[in-house]
Amino acid sequence: MPAAAQVASEPVVISASGSEQRVFDTPYAVGVVDADALRAAGPMVNLSEALARVPGLVVSNRSNYAQDLQINSRGFGARASFGVRGLRLYADGLPASGPDGQGQVTSFDLAGAQRIEVLRGPFSALYGNSSGGVIALVSAAPTKRELTLDGDAGSDGLRQWRLGVAAPLGSGWSLRAQVSRFQTDGFRPQSAAERSLGNVRLGWDGERDRVVVVLNAINQPALDPLGLTRAQFEQNPDQTTGVALPQGTPGQADRFNTRKNTWQDQAGASWRHRFADTGALRESLVSLYRGQRSVTQWQSIPVATQTAATQPGGVIDFDRSFAGADARLVWRWALADGRQAQLVAGIATDRSAEDRHGFENFSGSGADRLLGVSGRLRRDEHNRVETRDVYAQGEAQLAAHWTATLGLRSGRVDFESTDRYIVGSNRDDSGALAYRYTNPVAAIQWRAADGLQLYLSAGRGFESPTFNELAYRPDGQPGFNSALRAQTSEQWELGAKWRQPALGLALDAALFDARSDDEIGVASNSGGRSTFRNVGRTQRRGAELDLRWRIASSWRAQVTATLLHATYVDGFSVCAAVPCTTPTLPVPAGNRIAGTLARSGFAELAWQPLPAVDLALEARGQGRLPVNDVNSDFAAGFGLLALRARWQVAAGPGRLDLLARLDNLADRRVAGSVIVNEGNSRFFEPAPGRSALLSARWSMPF
Repeated sequence: MPAAAQVASEPVVISASGSEQRVFDTPYAVGVVDADALRAAGPMVNLSEALARVPGLVVSNRSNYAQDLQINSRGFGARASFGVRGLRLYADGLPASGPDGQGQVTSFDLAGAQRIEVLRGPFSALYGNSSGGVIALVSAAPTKRELTLDGDAGSDGLRQWRLGVAAPLGSGWSLRAQVSRFQTDGFRPQSAAERSLGNVRLGWDGERDRVVVVLNAINQPALDPLGLTRAQFEQNPDQTTGVALPQGTPGQADRFNTRKNTWQDQAGASWRHRFADTGALRESLVSLYRGQRSVTQWQSIPVATQTAATQPGGVIDFDRSFAGADARLVWRWALADGRQAQLVAGIATDRSAEDRHGFENFSGSGADRLLGVSGRLRRDEHNRVETRDVYAQGEAQLAAHWTATLGLRSGRVDFESTDRYIVGSNRDDSGALAYRYTNPVAAIQWRAADGLQLYLSAGRGFESPTFNELAYRPDGQPGFNSALRAQTSEQWELGAKWRQPALGLALDAALFDARSDDEIGVASNSGGRSTFRNVGRTQRRGAELDLRWRIASSWRAQVTATLLHATYVDGFSVCAAVPCTTPTLPVPAGNRIAGTLARSGFAELAWQPLPAVDLALEARGQGRLPVNDVNSDFAAGFGLLALRARWQVAAGPGRLDLLARLDNLADRRVAGSVIVNEGNSRFFEPAPGRSALLSARWSMPF
């Protein structure tokens, strides 16, 4: 295959550019995981199954469905102890992140995805607030009429079924619909979970228009086994700390039955219009979305702690509505000497409103006391957050082999809270704050050869505090934490993309440096309230490598590696224990940022002895992981091996796709993730030992 043909066969992405672009042509680091890789990686329940093959990205499966995956990109987002923050999440162009930067990937329908795009580095800033990286799911448009039925069975009581239908309907219409039901007993007590997921994609393609409507709903009740202390983890990683378990009888102390119920539905629509080729204006795109999310979470906060007047209780309960819109235009111009230029400009808004309540996690007293229930009201507030942005990105060929890109996103994020629980010394914590940001990005690309692209990019990032971080003041006074500043960063990236079809090689490599000001950390924890402050400067620098090699017609390999040096430039102090009103424990300059990996990697060797058979050996590894900013303890590094086999065979009128996986071949007991800076020192979230999965997908045309 000639070099030009090899580049032409590159995956196409839409991240950052606002219009479709080949991966080889992008002036930034972007990884693509296609539908085949998603299918081979596991039961398609968690992003952690497949995204280990993307350098620069850490996606840790907590083996705890009451808490979302831990995800960080080049160290951004590492400080999140729950949910995903510091990264922007999208499914078919619709946000899965809130305006304040917190998000979740539970609703991602991996089985219906055409691909997952992962954008890292400076150009992530074009997505606005809290965009240290971008993960975007793109669903597959139906190309043929097909009915699919999936079944999965695995270790620790894993079972799942999935029913889907895809069909072009004629006159430009198409439909894809899928429902699934997932269950697991978990490998630790109090770790069972269920998930019911439904997704619908309705599309229409006309001569110049494409309209896509997506609907999704999820219901996920999950028990929460919490983390383990160092002593507990070393004694028995399969155990669960006692406070997470349910009471055996009323009156039994410190048994809170920790768990979380999540329900969400969302609807969205996008309309892309292609203008006639008579002028520079070529495309328009408008997208709208709206949804609701409800969460109730029972925590293990001791009864005695909740006696403080300011304590918000041990049960979190909120109902949130969210909505947004994005509209953009695309212009293209033909320049002299066959050169081209493009401009994408648009506006976007996102908003959410929630009624948030807190309840005591107990009722009654003495021998009749029940724990792990919703008791008296301790928090009642209405919260609103909204972002409004304008953005533009221009690209022009300066010469035959040189291209320049400039972009800008400017916006404002507004927070407003109305406190409706003002009782005794619990005073009015209502407040309002606004943050403004302007994020410029720039890049220069040099096509050094047909199969070699070099680029240099730079940008400024912005990350506002979340509602939780703004809620309370360190000085104990009522109202918002108005002294808390947003975190900003200056980022650089130098990259190369090389394609050598004669050798079957494809290489992406990048060096990066990100320097942040006003990093956010904990200021105090007292009376059941955590407060936050700015702790100074940080630096994240490192290197990424992604090498893919078609060794022979039946052999292929991939190796990815990441080096990351993520440290605090300025020293500061943190709380040594809870309760704490004044931090006294020093964090020296040069300490590693909790939750960041200095080394991580993935390797795969696959063999296809027959057209319908695929066998592979996978390896993934990581270095030591700091559990807190003091760096007083680390989760040990590890390397894990996995085997997989796939076989496709005709079955009646359809086709049967079989998958078998054996993960953690050596049955190593490791900490799969950590809960960063956990106040009770229950940092460690163990990964399961050796586990097996058998999956079958039957597809039939109709």
